[in-house]
Parts: sequence; C-alpha cells; structure tokens
Amino acid sequence: MTAAVAYAAAPAAATPCPQPPRAAAGARPRTGGGLRVRVPLRIVVGAQYRDAALSVYIKVAALAMRPEGCTAKVSVLAEYLGLSKSVTERGLKDLARPDEADGLTEVVTTRRTLRGGRGQSAHRTVRTADADEHFVWIPVRAADALSPRLLRLYALIAYAEARNTPLAVGDLGGMLYHHTGKKAGQHLGARQAARLLDELAATGWITVHARQGLQGRHAYEAHRHPLHPAPLAPAAAPDIQDGSGADDHAGSLTSREDPRTDRPVTKTGVGGGIRRRRPTGSRGPGHDEKRSNTSGPQIAQERGDLTRRAWEVLEPLRHELAAVRPFLLRRIDAEIGRQLAAGAGTERLTARLTARWASTEDPRRGDVGRWILGSGLVRRGCRLDGCESGTTWHTGERCHLCEDIAAAGAERLAAEQQRPVPPAPRPEPPAPVRPTTWLPWPPPPPDPSPAPTPAEREQLRQAATPDAVRQALADLGAAAAIDLYGRARVLPHLTQPEHDGGTPA
Repeated sequence: MTAAVAYAAAPAAATPCPQPPRAAAGARPRTGGGLRVRVPLRIVVGAQYRDAALSVYIKVAALAMRPEGCTAKVSVLAEYLGLSKSVTERGLKDLARPDEADGLTEVVTTRRTLRGGRGQSAHRTVRTADADEHFVWIPVRAADALSPRLLRLYALIAYAEARNTPLAVGDLGGMLYHHTGKKAGQHLGARQAARLLDELAATGWITVHARQGLQGRHAYEAHRHPLHPAPLAPAAAPDIQDGSGADDHAGSLTSREDPRTDRPVTKTGVGGGIRRRRPTGSRGPGHDEKRSNTSGPQIAQERGDLTRRAWEVLEPLRHELAAVRPFLLRRIDAEIGRQLAAGAGTERLTARLTARWASTEDPRRGDVGRWILGSGLVRRGCRLDGCESGTTWHTGERCHLCEDIAAAGAERLAAEQQRPVPPAPRPEPPAPVRPTTWLPWPPPPPDPSPAPTPAEREQLRQAATPDAVRQALADLGAAAAIDLYGRARVLPHLTQPEHDGGTPA
C-alpha cells in the first residue's frame, strides 16, 4: 500500500500524537483566514492530477460559489493564480476529463454561445462530493500565493494535521510526483521534499517544529494565513497558446469575457513575450576561441555552488573553499543536503568538520574538496543514528553499543591470547630414495624393405589367398597389409585386437 492510498484510507479515529505548541498563538496576522474551499482528497494525493490541477480546482470552486457561477476565462484564472495560460489549461484538462480509476469528473464545463454566434466564456462548476468522501479545507488565498507544488505540499500537511497523523519527510516525498521529463510518474523522494518544506516554511504558511512530534519526528502546523508577508509565485512562463477547445484548434472557443467577472483583465499579467537572454560567454562568429564573461560571478557563493545551509556547515573551512573546484562544491552541497534531510543537524556537521580539521589523524594533503567528501563529512560510529565517533551526540556520553562492541573485541582477543598453543607436529622422516633403474636402449628397427611397385602390388593382390592375408596381418600389421592387398581383402580378417598396428608384444 502506497502512502497516498494509506492517506485516502485513513481511519476516522485520530492517531495519538503529542501536540506541538501553536505558532499562531504568539503571532498577530491579519484578522480572519479568508474563504476556504473543500477539496476532495483524491485531487491532492492522486498521481493522475498535475500540481496545477489543485490550484485550478480551488480557484474554480471559489468562483463557482457566486450566484452566476464561475464564468472566468482561462486567461483570467491564470492571472489569479500567477500561472501561464498553458499550465492553467493543462490543469483544467485533468479536471474536466473522467478519471481512469473511478470515472469521476471534478470540473464540469458548459460552453456558451449567444444567438448571433458570438462566443462567451465557459461556465464551470465542480462536482458535488459524497458525504463520506475524504476532503481537506484549503484557503483560497493559498492558491494565489503559493506555487502549485508548494500548494500540494501544504494540502498534505493540512490533512495530516486535521487527522492528527504524524508525518515524516519520506512520507511527503512519496506523495509528490514528477509530471514531466524522464522521471515522470516517479516520487520526488525525501531530499526534494525537505527542500520544498524549507521553501514552504519560509513563506509562513506552515511552521515546522523540529523533533517535537511522535518518535522524534518533525511536527508540522498549517496556518489559514501566513504569519508574515509571503512573496507571490514567480513570474508567469511564456504562453504557448494551448486552448480549452478541441485538440485541433489552439485557443479557447470564447471571444468575449463575461462582464460580471469580479476582477478586470489586465494585459500585462499573463502571456508576456519574455525570453531569457543567454550568457554572453559564448563563441563569436568567425572565432574559435571562447570569450570569457568577466561580468559573471567569480566566487562560489555568488555562483550558487553552495546553498546557505551548506555555507553554515562549512564555516570552519570557509577560508579553504576558494581553491575547491565547482564540481566538488556541488557534490559537497548534495552530501550536506542528504545528511541534513536524514536528521543530522547543522551543528553536528560543523562540529564534526572542526574536530577532524584540527586533528592530525586524517592527512589533508592534496585537494581540500576531496578531503571533505572522503573524510570530513563521513559519519563514524556504530549503526545508531545518534552515534558520533563512539559518542552519543545528544548527551555527550560514551555510546553503549560501541562500548559493547569494544568489550566483545577485547574479550575475544584475550581469549585467543590465553588459549594454549598446541605443540607443533613432529616432521615425518623423509621417504627412502629408490635407486634409479636404467633400462637397456631398444634395438634399432630393421631397415624397411623397398616399397613394391604398382605392377608388383597388382600381382600380389591377384595371387593373394586368405592365409597370405592373415600372415601379412600377423607380420606387418593392418596398415601394411591393407597397403599391399587392399582394404576389401584385409577387412574380413581384422578380428584380433593386435591387428591395429603390428604384432603383439
């Protein structure tokens, strides 16, 4: 059972979990949390829906609460959400077509055309959820302020908080998916989920209580409004003119916006012709040499090879990082991020690097980056996560498992030293040397008689009798007899084993 199915099939009874302190109790955000939308859980955890589908569903459901319903064009929805028109259209397509799993359609679109043939913006409504269907309440302003992926992460945390279900970073990574590229359909994983959690916490929509949940997990608190001003989503991507109409017509069927839309359309919000200029460090026409871009960043911190948390970990070696290659810096940043996502704190990694850099156990000759990867950041100790080179990190005491392993090794060594050494076996006397017996040299073979001519061989074969053939077999062997008398006359007489090459010894 995957984490998404387990979420959707969560029991009604809440799992016991210690409640973290409410971060909103000490803050003074703006009064009220704004309008909320009841979102089916299947849209939040379903891998068949893109991240943008959740944002589009919340906006359509909010506009559908008006008496006239949702009549906004796709471009207006994209402007509300801070997305491009094409991304918004793809999210609408996921919601408007029946699901392959259960055949449900979340958003029902009705095309409208005036009597004269002039098109109007489509009328959209959301599906009425069943009474026993799992759902989560999401503020509408969260869809406007957060990117689609962060909004999906926020919805997962809000549902877990409502269910009082403990969460782990790996659980959140297992419910977020890649929707494009070679990894489409695969989970994001714990490392990407940890980075998204840091980004979402920076917006103020959630608060992460480190190690205050069940069994040392992080406890997450979702807010109906950010505790401090949150930046809006990044600028919209260029519009590629996907429309909401049929696949053979790019663009929507509408030609006029409904005048009752509650927000006017601005022409500068969506679909701008923005093109990113490539770096100037490229080859000029007619030149083989590559021009250097002297205006670019020259140090690792400006280039972005290390993130902020990696700089905090590498504070003891900051003066040595200028000589480290950018490739090794990126590998060091990835290793630090992996260990931080696994639960190792920044202070622990910094203390580890400080102690090993000050000691003389590990040679530091050569590249400093290779030393950081091969020795400085490597955790040493037993299989316990809290063990740091034989010492429990949180208490500073000697690790009991390392003590047991060392004691067992000492006992084994003492037992081997006290064990009596068996006497060495006496060497066996050497075997007597037998005298060499020299055999007489065999006599030289007799001189072969001259071979008969073809005429003589033909006369012998005509005058051959069975007794002569058998005598030749006994004297000369099978090969010479066949050469003299032929195969047809000799084969019937080859009945003895000594006929294979000469007379028996």
